[in-house]
Amino acid sequence: MTVYLDYNATAPVRPEAKDAIVRALEIGGNPSSVHAAGRAARSLIEASRGQVADLIAVKAGSITFTSGGTESTALAIESAVAAGFDRILLGATEHGAVSENVRAAGVPVEVWPVDADGVADLDWLAEALGRGGKPLVCLMLANNETGVIQPVAQAAVLVREAGGWLHVDAVQAAGKIAIDFNLLGADTLALAAHKLGGPFGVGALAAGPRATLVRRLHGGGQERGRRAGAENLSGIAGFGAAGDAARRDLDAIAAQGVWRDALQDRVEAAGAEILGKGAPRLPQTLGFAASGFEAYMQVMMLDLKGVMISAGPACSSGKMKPSDVVAAMGRAELAPYAIRVSGGWGTTEDDWRLAGDAWMTIFQLYLAGRGKGIAEMLQSGNARGAA
Repeated sequence: MTVYLDYNATAPVRPEAKDAIVRALEIGGNPSSVHAAGRAARSLIEASRGQVADLIAVKAGSITFTSGGTESTALAIESAVAAGFDRILLGATEHGAVSENVRAAGVPVEVWPVDADGVADLDWLAEALGRGGKPLVCLMLANNETGVIQPVAQAAVLVREAGGWLHVDAVQAAGKIAIDFNLLGADTLALAAHKLGGPFGVGALAAGPRATLVRRLHGGGQERGRRAGAENLSGIAGFGAAGDAARRDLDAIAAQGVWRDALQDRVEAAGAEILGKGAPRLPQTLGFAASGFEAYMQVMMLDLKGVMISAGPACSSGKMKPSDVVAAMGRAELAPYAIRVSGGWGTTEDDWRLAGDAWMTIFQLYLAGRGKGIAEMLQSGNARGAA
């Protein structure tokens, strides 16, 4: 049995993206060249730009291709600071790609709290915006660990009234819920191809008319002068194809909410606590914690049973540490035990069911063998061959 339920870490590359990547590799031209091969490469980049733009309902010219979600966010933050935005309001549950770039920006930072479900406090935001200055506000669209969807559009109204800049990390949300850049009210919005079935190493930053981007990489005039360096033609082509497929499959992803909820009911009945249960969430994401059952043990034991999931974010060089997101929700006592199950374009109902069967088995082993190491529990329960 092999079950992959770690799409929030990365999605397997879609067949459509693989085909697009191969076709791009066969072109053989530099997109900045004026000969036939160069023109073919340029045409493919612009077609892919349109596909990515369609994913978030924005004009193609608003899209700048980057190396991924982290660079996109860094470009947005540095651009805002260069434009004179002199204080940053940082959502308490933001991904490290946002929080680390914010803390490196060289301006004062205030952490914007969330409630027990992980939803940003809009009353706090209104009060903080009233304290003057030119605020850059960072709020993710959907949390990577809990799936909680943030009230971005409501926050945008407050930010605009205060003359602020709103940056939205939509890396986790894209391809899982419908996104309309203009309705969200964001000034900048970050995307990453590998989260929705495209390749690693390519992302995009969408920028609205109020945002002026400054280049971080200097050299040529690629990406309308916003980012120098020869474009990643094959990666961009794969991104565009994945974006098209992800938009097509939104209804299928939404249907996974039923499968997610079935697993949620099982683990909750067994004693686990569901993270963000009272808030709107991505339909294919389930975060939960079984007090006392270390997250790393759950991940390793499930892996031995052929089920692949994550504990917290999967962007820390393979390290597992207590979840900062869960701590920010006021549940620090659960942080060492929180895991995440996440489906995607290739997930089936059986995957969710089999993952539930495996988790119930290892949880019973844990209850029966408290104080033992993983190897002892597996040996005593013959877990390698079970289920």
